[in-house]
Amino acid sequence: MFETLKNAWKLPDLKKRICYTLMIIVIFRFGAALPVPFLDASVMQGFGDGNLLGFFNLLTGGAFQNATLFALSISPYITSSIVVQLLAVAIPALEQLAKEGAEGRKRLNKITRYVTIGLALITALGYYRILDSNGAVMDGGNAFGNAIIFLTIMSMFTAGSMLCVWLGEQIDEKGIGNGISMILFAGIVSRGGSVVVSMWQYLVLGYQGLKAGSTGTGLRYLIGVPLLVVIFVILVGFIVLMTKAERRIPIQYAKRVVGRKMYGGQSSYIPVNVNMSGVMPIIFASSLMAIPGTIAAFIQPEEGSFWASFVKIFNYNSGFYAFLYFILIIAFAYFYVAIQYNPVEMANNLRKNNGAIPGIRPGKPTSDFIARIISKVTLMGALFCAVVAILPIGIAALTGIQGVSLGGTTIIIIVGVALDTVKQLESEMMMRHYKGFLE
Repeated sequence: MFETLKNAWKLPDLKKRICYTLMIIVIFRFGAALPVPFLDASVMQGFGDGNLLGFFNLLTGGAFQNATLFALSISPYITSSIVVQLLAVAIPALEQLAKEGAEGRKRLNKITRYVTIGLALITALGYYRILDSNGAVMDGGNAFGNAIIFLTIMSMFTAGSMLCVWLGEQIDEKGIGNGISMILFAGIVSRGGSVVVSMWQYLVLGYQGLKAGSTGTGLRYLIGVPLLVVIFVILVGFIVLMTKAERRIPIQYAKRVVGRKMYGGQSSYIPVNVNMSGVMPIIFASSLMAIPGTIAAFIQPEEGSFWASFVKIFNYNSGFYAFLYFILIIAFAYFYVAIQYNPVEMANNLRKNNGAIPGIRPGKPTSDFIARIISKVTLMGALFCAVVAILPIGIAALTGIQGVSLGGTTIIIIVGVALDTVKQLESEMMMRHYKGFLE
């Protein structure tokens, strides 16, 4: 990867695009630190642990908890993209747009932006209510002043979210990598410093525990922190391996004569990635599992009540959360792959192009064979995502080190974005060093 970056830096146009991407990331980080007026974000410190708000804070690089301009970041855009993708399966008009090529995708992107604005307004309203209930919003003195403060905060949160989307589109157009993924990547990586500081604090606590005679707690932290580092390195290598792994379905194309030329006859394959759905099942499952905790953040049930106990079992450090989280990730992986891949359509396309899978008859037998392969590969990818997602929860329970329960999700996102960016750089360099027939 570093060799690829070094070679790309030597090419003037790629160097310009890399610098442009870095500039956009710097702008994003400035916006993530720019405070919204009329708010006292100090009351929000530590708020949102164990619910969807904590997950948002993780994706925004701390901007959500600090109530800054980019507090919502690209979360409304991600949600709207998921909604539009699901509606494209259920609504024939949107499904037709998805099949119309570049022009159809352009119109779908426009619809996604409109849905993003609506979701950003709803999210901003919910966040405003949380801030207001916790005493973070300044008093305007009268109804008119409160209305001005309300409109200012709402408009800044919504505008900040749309500005993040615009920054991501600028990376797509003039930079390197997928813009939205790069914004997400920058927000997560920015939390790396606080994670290192937190691990160091646990080491200090372990050392102090040994000096004070608390051998159990001291050894737990002194062994747990190095163990976390080792597991992190192993996870990165495992994620890279599984992300690049694929099952290849062999394809043989029949020979055909057109005029005086013969076409076809070559062998090829259909690549089926092991991790076809990427991190999407984890995001779906995390959002669903976080709903009880998020509702509790709004209504704040009394301590000791039934609802308080009910919400407590959905805390991301509980065993029930880990079990249900595991099942939901597998279920959402199958669901996401089902709406992305159509074995019948793949089999029909093969038959139209005079292609066939060796030993499999065209038509329904081919679609059934492809469906079986996709089902088996999806199971492997789903188990991979589920294990990576819940492993930090088990580590936190064993070592007592908190704050790592969402580590598996972030590692998958970081590694996936890094691999995609390096792959794009390699393809760009290959195009610039292509040796044509005149050389």
